[in-house]
Amino acid sequence: MSDLKGIPIQVEPRSARSGEKYVTPQGFMAIRDGIKRKAAAEAPAHGPKPKWLRAPMPAGARFDALRNTVREHRLSTVCEEAHCPNIGECWNAGTATLMLMGAVCTRACRFCAVDTGNPRGWLDPDEPANAARTVALMNLGYVVLTSVDRDDLPDGGAGHFAACVRAIKAASPRTAVEALTPDFQGVQTDVETVIESGIEVFAQNVETVERLTHPVRDPRAGYRQTLDVLAHAKRFRPTVLTKTSLMLGLGETIDELLKAMDDLCAIGCDLLTLGQYLRPTVHHLPVARFVTPGEFAELREAALARGFLECVSGPMVRSSYRAERALAGNNCGIT
Repeated sequence: MSDLKGIPIQVEPRSARSGEKYVTPQGFMAIRDGIKRKAAAEAPAHGPKPKWLRAPMPAGARFDALRNTVREHRLSTVCEEAHCPNIGECWNAGTATLMLMGAVCTRACRFCAVDTGNPRGWLDPDEPANAARTVALMNLGYVVLTSVDRDDLPDGGAGHFAACVRAIKAASPRTAVEALTPDFQGVQTDVETVIESGIEVFAQNVETVERLTHPVRDPRAGYRQTLDVLAHAKRFRPTVLTKTSLMLGLGETIDELLKAMDDLCAIGCDLLTLGQYLRPTVHHLPVARFVTPGEFAELREAALARGFLECVSGPMVRSSYRAERALAGNNCGIT
């Protein structure tokens, strides 16, 4: 605190830069963007972004109405906070994504810019009611609920996740819910807790091919662990659609991608999304290459030939892209 001519001046603390530690409003330490600054910044192995990675400006009557609702009621969506390039298309379709259990993850995957730290059991007890209010105010027909990993909680946050689903279903019974969950360290009873809450789609992202799982994902995550989670979800409730996502451009080969598809089909995974990895900061993994739209189209055909109900595949695709189409048997309306 300083003063000017006797008038107190409150000096605001400098916001933490990417890779720096900071204290959250809840009082625990976290690292901005998830990766420490001391990590060596690897030089990119490619040129500038190609023209096909330019997203159109969001527009449309329903998008404008939802944006006004979000601002008027100070609602929070992953769509806006993550600057998703598909926000216009999804909001016009009545779909949005909400992040649960805070903004600090207990893991530090090298592709992800979510802050990392140990929340030490902190949860917002009002979040189930607030999530239900958000869905109702936005009049969503389909909502994707995702969350940070919460390895600090005994059940990985499964009970809290399920409470949010039940609150949404009680307030908006016609809204379909997709749960894009953590892996719960492979604990099957935690997977069951979420599925029993009334979801239509259960998703857990394998993220990349088996060879690149480490160093792409945190050491506590695993390719086989994700497959086991998805397999159990399908066994436990066969009517629930199961879904996963892979990022391309991290150095994987086509054969490795096809092998991942085979592994996923073998455990009954219904839906697959494929999108281009983009480096969030210089402290994260570099992009090995930009995959062309033609290659994405060929991979979609390969996935459909293997038996997936749908494979949404394209440079700008994210795991929640046009998610509402899953219930129509065609996840993004492409033919």
